[in-house]
Order: sequence, then C-alpha cells, then structure tokens
Amino acid sequence: MFFCRPCVNLTAGVYNRFFTSSIVVITCLLFALPVCLSPLICSSSTYNKTYVFNAKTAKLISHHKVEINQNFPKEGWVEEDPKEIIQSVYECMERTCEKLQQLNIDISNIKGGTVRRPWFWDKETGEPLYNAIVWLDLRTQSTVERLINKAPGKNKNHLKHKTGLPISTYFSAVKLRWLLDNVDEVRQAVMSERALFGTVDSWIIWCLTGGRNGGVHCTDVTNASRTMLFNIHTMDWDPELCRYFDIPMEILPKVRSSSEIYGLVVFVPFLFQCLGDQSAALVGQMCFGEGDAKNTYGTGCFLLRNTGTKPVMSDHGLLTTIAYKLGTDRPACYALEGSVAIAGAVVRWLKDNMGIVQSSSEIEKLAAAAGTSYGCYFVPAFSGLYAPYWEPSARGIICGLTQFTNRNHLAFAALEAVCFQTREILDAMNLDSGIPLTQLQVDGGMTSNRLLMQLQADILCMPVVRPTMSETTALGAAMAAGAAEGVDVWSLSPGHLPQVMCEKYEPQINCEGTSSSFTINQGIITYKK
Repeated sequence: MFFCRPCVNLTAGVYNRFFTSSIVVITCLLFALPVCLSPLICSSSTYNKTYVFNAKTAKLISHHKVEINQNFPKEGWVEEDPKEIIQSVYECMERTCEKLQQLNIDISNIKGGTVRRPWFWDKETGEPLYNAIVWLDLRTQSTVERLINKAPGKNKNHLKHKTGLPISTYFSAVKLRWLLDNVDEVRQAVMSERALFGTVDSWIIWCLTGGRNGGVHCTDVTNASRTMLFNIHTMDWDPELCRYFDIPMEILPKVRSSSEIYGLVVFVPFLFQCLGDQSAALVGQMCFGEGDAKNTYGTGCFLLRNTGTKPVMSDHGLLTTIAYKLGTDRPACYALEGSVAIAGAVVRWLKDNMGIVQSSSEIEKLAAAAGTSYGCYFVPAFSGLYAPYWEPSARGIICGLTQFTNRNHLAFAALEAVCFQTREILDAMNLDSGIPLTQLQVDGGMTSNRLLMQLQADILCMPVVRPTMSETTALGAAMAAGAAEGVDVWSLSPGHLPQVMCEKYEPQINCEGTSSSFTINQGIITYKK
C-alpha cells in the first residue's frame, strides 16, 4: 500500500491528507434534514478528522479527530499503517454518529458521502501489501534519477505535456515503481492479478463499500491527475505513461468525477464521493472563477489558481493539475499549483526534534517576542525543494547565526521561511498567468497564527484574506458531495453560495516600487532590505 498525493476528500464524510500534494480524504455525510447537515471526515497526514457542516450556512456544527502515527524506518522514509488509517476512519464515523445523535439528529437521514489516498492491497484477502508511503518520503530519489536519465535530453519535464507534472519523488507513479522493484509481495500479487492500487481515497472507498465482497475500486479525476499515470487532456489513464513506468493498467482504479455517488457504505446508510485535498480547498474558498486563487497552509503549502476549462502549462516550475470536475456531465476545470513541501511541518520539527517549542501555538509568542529574525534565515528543505525548483537533493539550512541569536529569532525565521516560499511560488504564478493577483485567500491550520498572516501580507505586498472558519478543505469536499446528482442538498450556483465571514491582513510596510523582496539561489534566501 502506498500514498501518492498530499490529500484526498471523500464525499461521504472523510477528509484525508497523506501523500503527494497532496492526499486528503474527505467523507462528507450529507443529511436530508430541514437544516441540511453535511458531516465530513478528513484524513490527513497526521489526523483523521470528522466535520459536520450546515449545508445552507456552511456553519461547522461538530467535529472529531484521531491522530495517525507516522513511522520513519530509515532516513528520508515516511510511512503510515493502512490498517490504522481505516480503523481511525471507522472510529471517526462512529464518534460523529454519536455526537449527531446527542444533537438529536437522525443519522438514518444521511443522504451522501465521499473519500481518498494511494497504495497496494490484495483484493482477495483485503490485506495491505505494504505500508502507506507518505508524500514527503524520499526513498524514490534513485528511481526518479533513473527515469530522468532515460528521458530524451534527461529532461525531468519529459511527461509534462500529458501529466502537467515533472518527474519527482512527490508523485505516485515513482512510488509505485519503487514498490514493484523492491517488495516481493507486491510484485508477486501483481503477477498473479491479485493486486489493486489506489490513493488513500481508493482504499477507504473500497473498504467501506464492501472490500473483497464487492467493494468499489475507484478514484476521482483530481487524485488521478497526481499519479503521473493520468492524461489530463483525455481525462483517463494513459497507456503510454503506464508503459513508461512499466505499470499494468489493470491494477488502477476506475476514474470518476469529483461530484457523484460512488457507492453505498455497507454498515451505515452513507453514500460516497471523493475530491483531492487542494481541489477541495479551492472549492471551499469558492474559487470558481478563472483567475481565483487560494493558498493552504498545512504540513506543506499549496497555492492553486483556477485557469478555467483549458490547462495552462507552466514555464516557471509550477504544476498543471485538474482543479475539479463537479459532475459526470460537467467539464473539468484546471489549475496552476505551486507546492511547498514544508510549512507547518517546520513547527513540528522545532517542537519534536529540537525542543525549541513545547506546543505549536507557542511559536507565535516566541516570534512576536523577537519581532525580527535578526539576520537569521531558515530554509526548511527537509524533503528537498518542490516548486519552482523540483530539486530533491536540496537540504535544509539555518544561516546568519550570531552569539545574539536565540530561540525567539529561530521561531521568527521559521515563520518567515513559510512566507518567503509562498512569495516565490506566487511570483512564478503571476509570470505564468500574466495577470498578477491583487489579494491572496488563505486557509489551513497555520492561518490561526496572526503573526504569520501579517508577515505574509508584508512579504507579498498584498492583502491576505482568511476565513474565520479555516477548514475550507473539509467545507469544499462537503459542498461537492452535497451538490452531487442524487444528493442535491447543496447548490454551487453563484447566487446560492454561502457567505463566509473573513478577516483581512493589509501590508504594514511601504510596498511602492518594490518587486521581489528576496531571491532564492540553490536553496539560499537573500532578503533585499
């Protein structure tokens, strides 16, 4: 089993973010009630979470989360136990139902749901064939180098015209190739036609809809588009790409739209649908217009800009991906994406590895006490550099240390690092689109850090707009689920979109006449005073 996308969203009530971009699995449980509740379970890299929304007001009614353990068997390796993931999904769904019953909500009225992430399992026994490989994992670096070396001109963008992606450790196909090359059990299961492959959404949907007893093996277009096996123009698995990676197409899940009913959960009356995490955040921020953009601050940072029904190929190191396909008869919409590997993960590193902070919330207090990094700069390239460089061999660095430097300055430098990386991918996005953004919509757990948001506005020299309910990824998955044909409890027409309260951070520095306030050369940030 293994992950290949940073996040997945399930329309039955589960949100999951593991691998590649993202994977986030969101299961949105949709209720045919007067208040139109839309409960949703999100499974991320570190948690499975359950959210319950009011489909008319987008108000968060209830939530529950279960932590998922990550294993680091070797340097650069990051894994999770697929059985633990599915058990935590069950627990989240059970606790959610209990909380809904405490609110006097009849769960038998649930109308719909969704899910997502990637790995291998045995369709006959229902057992995973390997642990889930998390998107930050670097074990495939030698596989990537070998694939690039066989490409014409050793060009890492050799497949970009079909996939929108560079050949990178970030995406599923190289992890799948590594498993076939290095795990006998996986190879034997594929040869004997017992193996199934999918992102985490596929695994969860298959398990919840019956497993080896008729479980549905599918994914949606947003998750499929991050595997490097999917043609974003034909909207299907590509035989040439599968031959390039030497992966049999028979093991791949059926590709569906992001807003339709996939199947019925066997033990409760929930329906399933699925949406990738960053795509769900784009929907949750209601970025339905061409040029609309959002940035999600989670384990990593993911800036997406809606480019409409035509894909825009980046000349500046960004990804071209499918934003969403909201129905079987609706056209796909595309997006440019800038992916940053380490954002919130730098705070966890300061806490767990260095002991500099005792809790994630403490970093804001420390950074505010310093008020500056005092010339200290932090490049958290723990898993190489993603957009716009795609350099897996890069490593992290802290520079500019003096005898005066203390943990407060390091905390401030860590927050600045997140903002600097966002500035660079936003600059690349402006160059690709030709139309500069005038403000940035943001969401994700890190956006509760007010100092970070103000720093981001200053470094971008533009307003930063944050919804007061920051879990827009979960909201987006719920909206897509609720709008599915046969569910129909949520309208996505412009006149019926919910009004979400926001707060705006204006730049507090003089931005006139400034262009890029910093440069990054081979992983070194130079800040222009």
